[in-house]
Amino acid sequence: MIMDDNGAPNVFLSGGSRAAIADEERLCYLPDLDVAKVSVLRGNCYEHFEASSETTLVDGRELRVFVWTRRTYVAE
Repeated sequence: MIMDDNGAPNVFLSGGSRAAIADEERLCYLPDLDVAKVSVLRGNCYEHFEASSETTLVDGRELRVFVWTRRTYVAE
């Protein structure tokens, strides 16, 4: 889980396999919320997420939602 200096997430990663992204890894911090896509390396693959217009409240904090779109595998 990646957080800012205050330990506060600003993004919620939605969708995809729970085996690939654990619940506690779905809360993270992005220094630039204006990005359209993010990729998270998990084992031998990347989980790809796209920004949505949605937000969600987690522990009283409003987080921007990024929605899972696909998985790609690392080439050997």
